[in-house]
Amino acid sequence: MSITATQITKTFGTYTALAGVDLHVPSGKLVALLGPSGSGKTTLLRVIAGLETADSGSGRIQFHAEDVTDVPTGKRGVGFVFQHYALFRHMTVFDNIAFGLNVLKRKERPSKDQIADRVHKLLKLVQLDNLGKRYPTQLSGGQRQRVALARALAVDPKVLLLDEPFGALDAKVRKELRRWLRQFHDEINLTTVFVTHDQEEALEIADEVVVMNQAKIEQVGTPQEVYDHPATPFVYQFLGNVNKLQLPWRGFSNADGSHGPFTDSSAKVAYVRPHELEVLRYRVGVDGEVASIRTIHAAGSVARLTCVRGSSEFVDVEISRQRLDELALAIDDPVLLRVRRSRTFAEDYAI
Repeated sequence: MSITATQITKTFGTYTALAGVDLHVPSGKLVALLGPSGSGKTTLLRVIAGLETADSGSGRIQFHAEDVTDVPTGKRGVGFVFQHYALFRHMTVFDNIAFGLNVLKRKERPSKDQIADRVHKLLKLVQLDNLGKRYPTQLSGGQRQRVALARALAVDPKVLLLDEPFGALDAKVRKELRRWLRQFHDEINLTTVFVTHDQEEALEIADEVVVMNQAKIEQVGTPQEVYDHPATPFVYQFLGNVNKLQLPWRGFSNADGSHGPFTDSSAKVAYVRPHELEVLRYRVGVDGEVASIRTIHAAGSVARLTCVRGSSEFVDVEISRQRLDELALAIDDPVLLRVRRSRTFAEDYAI
């Protein structure tokens, strides 16, 4: 079931949450709406669900080419999972999952045996087979989130929408659950859209990432596309760490293997990720940008260095622990920095 949003605008008083947004979610894909707070991602999700309506005369929502713009939320066939689960504390896990089926109109409601069979299958699917008689307060945060997913799936939705599904969980549980969600999605093959502000989360589990900023979509692509080929300075800076180097700068790698100054004299800045910088001990007559070591953090598999160029320009560098040992660097040591790969944008060129 594909989802298409066309020219969606949504305002709250004088505040514009969405400004003419177009989005297409292919059938069966797991798509992340990624962006900072206030970028419009949750509002877009709620408009797709029918929990919010776009401004009068603004745009359309289609599910597999069927216009559902004016269809109430309850009839759109949407499974919606909230950040804070919204489980009924006075109901068991079993009854929480069965709730959506039990409140259907009599002619649409399955029999009690059919409901029980559906709930047991969902409990097995979300790996909570033996917890049906427990109450939400007796579960961990990760388990409650799985119950919320099972409840959303109980009514056999056309699409699954998740609003910051792991936002209330600690880092370790988040990592475990997002890996589980990816496997879970591959099993159910249901078109799924989830909202997150966590770049790592989006890049790790989504088929496509929709990067939003200031009520608009900046870029749509696979995780590798948006990370390796960002369309705008915002996308480059939002997805992972990046240095915004003030030009001129020596030590750029050339196609012939030599190093020298950045060749585009009209560019004001160049964007370089920390792992795309090479560090050498300072030697007179060797090409590279002169800097000094300010901090060294070597815990973990990657060493993270903070270098300072001139008096105040800080540059983050990531190198292997082996390379750090080879260089035998210490605080305040002079070094040469070389850029292996960089990117410039027209927005940052001199006028």
